[in-house]
Amino acid sequence: MTDDPVHSNVKDTELIEKRRSQMIQGAITLFKEKGFHRTTTREIAKESGFSIGTLYEYIRTKEDVLFLVCDAIYQQVRERLEAAIDWSSPSVANLKRVIASYFRLMDDMQEEVIIMYQEVKSLKKETKEYVLTKERDMVGMLEKVIVSCLPESISGEDAALIANNIFVQGQMWGFRRWMLQKQFTLETYIERQIHYVMQALSVEEKTTASTE
Repeated sequence: MTDDPVHSNVKDTELIEKRRSQMIQGAITLFKEKGFHRTTTREIAKESGFSIGTLYEYIRTKEDVLFLVCDAIYQQVRERLEAAIDWSSPSVANLKRVIASYFRLMDDMQEEVIIMYQEVKSLKKETKEYVLTKERDMVGMLEKVIVSCLPESISGEDAALIANNIFVQGQMWGFRRWMLQKQFTLETYIERQIHYVMQALSVEEKTTASTE
């Protein structure tokens, strides 16, 4: 696929970014209320603050809007992870910060993530594969952080599995927050999940020993 798989008749990149941002926020509001299939492009245009004609200057189909929503979610995940990673001084503490940052983002974006997983099946095969590739990229970032922070403590295969576990644990808070909040605050959830990750990585004891 191209760098911008959603066709636009407008050439002004700043205007495209502005309008699509409005479109994404409008669509998320409607998808929360009605779901993807029951939402019309006319409703998306109205919620976004412009006409249906203007909407079709920036997209071709309603599926394009869903793609933009999914793409925006993954972009925010990437930006949050990149902001938390300190490649110049990788450490166990840095890994913990990255995991905590990711979990907090999943709390911030709970409704968006739920919408994405509920509706991504509505995307065409090629577009769905593009979105799933973005997810693999996010997991790959976590895997790279794990290997960087613990170069002598874990194999590449184990790092890949742990990265996937972390990714799912963050999403679990989003999907099951309604139940988990009866027992845990977000910070307690983060603390306990990081504890179990460190146990799986067998570094908690080594870290403690090195500071004694």
